[in-house]
Amino acid sequence: MDVNETMLPGVGMRYEFNTVKGERFGMIAYRDGRMDLVSYSDDDPDECISMVRLDRTEVETVAEIMGAPRITARIADLTREIPGLVSAQIEVPPNSPYIGEELGETRCRTRTGASIVAMVRGTKVVSSPTPQERLAVGDVLVVIGTETGIDEVRKLISGG
Repeated sequence: MDVNETMLPGVGMRYEFNTVKGERFGMIAYRDGRMDLVSYSDDDPDECISMVRLDRTEVETVAEIMGAPRITARIADLTREIPGLVSAQIEVPPNSPYIGEELGETRCRTRTGASIVAMVRGTKVVSSPTPQERLAVGDVLVVIGTETGIDEVRKLISGG
């Protein structure tokens, strides 16, 4: 997909693209984090037919929601390319001994050989979580490793 980028001095950036169906859309990313989502007329590419204005928090939420499928797709591609490598999603149960603890305290990769590559908490996605990220009940850990390694992570996180 071709995306046309235009710098808007003092404002931010404008991104415009056509969908596969030929619809024209744009996004204006303001320097303060706000964003306008714009739909253009089929007859006149300069005529805006609808616009949605998002504040900084809404932009971040939409970006996280849209980022989660991309992370999952990339991981799926990687596991297809490397024999023996699999991915799994492991939910942190209420009885986990690591609730409130930093991810690094699990020593997960050292103990199991599997890596936690993302963490999902509600609608928030943390890709490449740091060892300082604290675990909470219901967090979903995206793990890559061997089947054995992933089973070990599941046991470790559940306290079993």
